[in-house]
Amino acid sequence: MQRIGHPEEHPEGRFLADTYHFPRGTTDLAFLKRAYQAQADLLASEWQRRDPELPLDAPYAALIFASIIEKETGVASERARIAGVFVRRLRKGMKLQTDPTVIYGMGKRYNGNIRKRDLLEDTPYNTYVHRGLPPTPIALPGADAIHAALHPSDGKALYFVAKGNGEHHFSATLEEHNRAVRKYQLRR
Repeated sequence: MQRIGHPEEHPEGRFLADTYHFPRGTTDLAFLKRAYQAQADLLASEWQRRDPELPLDAPYAALIFASIIEKETGVASERARIAGVFVRRLRKGMKLQTDPTVIYGMGKRYNGNIRKRDLLEDTPYNTYVHRGLPPTPIALPGADAIHAALHPSDGKALYFVAKGNGEHHFSATLEEHNRAVRKYQLRR
């Protein structure tokens, strides 16, 4: 980050994940500067057109938020719905309780499985322990995740659970969510 002129910034999330064409001989430093600037430009543009009622106070918060959405789903049509769930939680003062933040906080200790003790571990990234957004992005969000973060879907859902096929079941109540967890996660 120092070599590209941003020594005080955490690198996670700062480079636009995209397909790039560049001439032979482009240095890694020139490429990183380009990807950094592309992310900054995209974020600034999307921030200017954001939903005005969002509980996000700065473009960097939107970048953090988008990184969580990026990690939560690979299903493009769900990104704005997931953003809507998280916006409603933030407005209500609820914890985000999102597994990708726990995984990021675990670092190299993550072995593909999250245990109850992991959900309770006090890392700065654990949104089961801390309210609000983690301190930095947890991934490189793409343009679609940034757009979804700044244009979340309306709705009543406060919960979602993975169905096991890449998609999620969305629920408005904890009771409905617990039934979905039993059905899709615990297979009961």
